[in-house]
Amino acid sequence: MLRRLVEREEIFVRPACYDALSAKILEQAGFQSIGLSGYATSVARLGRPDVGLTTLTETVRMCRYICNAVDIPVMVDADTGYGNAINVMRAVEEIIGAGGGGLFIEDQVEPKRCGHVAGKQLVSKEEMAGKVRAADRVRRELDADFVLMARTDARGASGGGLDDAIDRAKAYIDAGADVIFPEGLLSVAEIERFIAETSAPISYNRTGVSPLLSLEELDGLGVCMVANAAGALRAACRGLWDHLTLDGGDVGDPEIAEDHPLADLDKFLGQADMAALAEEFVPRPI
Repeated sequence: MLRRLVEREEIFVRPACYDALSAKILEQAGFQSIGLSGYATSVARLGRPDVGLTTLTETVRMCRYICNAVDIPVMVDADTGYGNAINVMRAVEEIIGAGGGGLFIEDQVEPKRCGHVAGKQLVSKEEMAGKVRAADRVRRELDADFVLMARTDARGASGGGLDDAIDRAKAYIDAGADVIFPEGLLSVAEIERFIAETSAPISYNRTGVSPLLSLEELDGLGVCMVANAAGALRAACRGLWDHLTLDGGDVGDPEIAEDHPLADLDKFLGQADMAALAEEFVPRPI
């Protein structure tokens, strides 16, 4: 499903979730694909910033929860691949096993930093290309439709720039990447040049230092996929804070209109289906 989205000409939005409930809400809101954000995972699961603290085990566990909760494909943020090329091979194997539709790895050194902060350091182009080749080998053996995306942070890295980002993107495509994720582009002109000089579909992260262009504008530039790594998480955090600080903290259940999709959360989550299964399979107490 994710490969079909990537290969068609129509642009699509891939918002990010941070747990199974947020994934179900994004699915019911009508999105065709979602992402498991490394940033959101670190913030929501660890209460820590996105500085490379999340492990492969934590990512895979959350990926499995999410993929079991929804029927749309999930693109997984696998950070740097959790080590060298051999570690990347295991990461691909585990994420495919957990039900992911694709993943992306980035060319930062360990520990990585959030893509829109200063001072990022990169591994060599050759090391990252080796990681992509290793990932490509595993996905071809296990699931040829699994989408492999390579992210380059070269535009905002120490000593990097747009030329380096384009050069690295070409190397990652040659190594087997299906999609390129150029993090931190700074202008429309940079987006245009990057797309013109690379041959793979482009994923655009509409946040941080990058231009906050409309979907129509990004489509006109030739962007394939538009990501939002933290929008759902930030909205949830803001809603939680606003609710709990209302009236000096003297709060109860919030008022939700009866026709709102989440007015009856148990109904949204399928409580009636669970009750029907219990009726069919669980004996009544004597």
